[in-house]
Amino acid sequence: MARNYIFTSESVTEGHPDKMADQISDAVLDAMLAQDPRSRVACETMLTTGLVILSGEITSSAIVDFQDVVRKKVNEIGYDHSAKGFDGHTCGVMVAVHKQSPDISIGVTEGEGLFKDQGAGDQGLMFGYATDETENFMPLTIDLSHKLALKLSQVRKSGVLPLLRPDGKTQVSVEYEGDRIKRLEAIVVSSQHAEEMSLKDVQEGIMEEVIRKTIPTHYIDAKTKIFINPTGRFVTGGPMGDTGVTGRKIIVDTYGGHGGHGGGAFSGKDPSKVDRSAAYAARQVAKHVVAAKLARRAMVQVAYAIGVAEPVSLNIETFGSESVPVEQIIAAVNKTFDMRPKAIIQRLNLLRPIYAQTAAYGHFGRNPDNSFSWEELTYLDQLRSQF
Repeated sequence: MARNYIFTSESVTEGHPDKMADQISDAVLDAMLAQDPRSRVACETMLTTGLVILSGEITSSAIVDFQDVVRKKVNEIGYDHSAKGFDGHTCGVMVAVHKQSPDISIGVTEGEGLFKDQGAGDQGLMFGYATDETENFMPLTIDLSHKLALKLSQVRKSGVLPLLRPDGKTQVSVEYEGDRIKRLEAIVVSSQHAEEMSLKDVQEGIMEEVIRKTIPTHYIDAKTKIFINPTGRFVTGGPMGDTGVTGRKIIVDTYGGHGGHGGGAFSGKDPSKVDRSAAYAARQVAKHVVAAKLARRAMVQVAYAIGVAEPVSLNIETFGSESVPVEQIIAAVNKTFDMRPKAIIQRLNLLRPIYAQTAAYGHFGRNPDNSFSWEELTYLDQLRSQF
């Protein structure tokens, strides 16, 4: 008999301090790649009251004004006045950047090191996941959480709810029966707001303009719990309310706790780092497996040794949802997708300045401007042809 259970995922808005850090790191990466596509970038950001600290390892021929990149991104997010608790025009910006370690460089530069192919930028394991429970092959809990967070920012920036502020969090709990969606158990939305905005105005505005315009009504029933700013007040937010650090929202960035996670963050890393590029490739594989109806759910794990091109392992878990033997799926995937770092970069066209837009509202399940190549089902016919 199928077991009923509740699963929860969360998202955060672009004004959450950790997401601000991610977006700044990826804005720096984009600025480097725009001038020098072969830039090696591992950029970390920390934000606190009135201060942004930019650090990391960068080797590039690009000449970038780090101060300008940071301030533009902070202002674009919406922290553009001291009344909001943080101001991109006047905040301090500290830069502490140095070159990539030469010991790492020889392992990831083609023709150098012990192996002549371009090797993985580090050892580690990466996961990709896909499910047929939504049209974009994402788990419903994280998909709705991202859509609520994005809607919060849209109604703020468009002037529909102009007294909302950039920081915010969302959360969705879904009741499953077996592996099938039954209903929504709970929705939580918290948004920073101006001092003059009452709790009643916040709750009514978010209910009408965010929740009702985002959540399909057939998921909600009389027992669905909805919480809007449940502390009663959220005026102090952003870097003034909490320190932000790059890479601290890796579950928000991926699948909301579904599937697996190898522990590596994405933002601020150029695609020679398999933490990022191989995770994108693993999502591409998982999505193709589910879209080809080889399984209703697929979790792909790939692992690497630093400096070595060939993965040390590739495995696919289908949770008993497969329509053909898993061994055949893995064999077909290995014939269809080359998971060596250079092949991934070429196949997904990753040496482009596309990364700042990945750093909020999830790296998967959406495809703004058709630039998220790992979301395209380019190899679907090729994979299907092997069955």
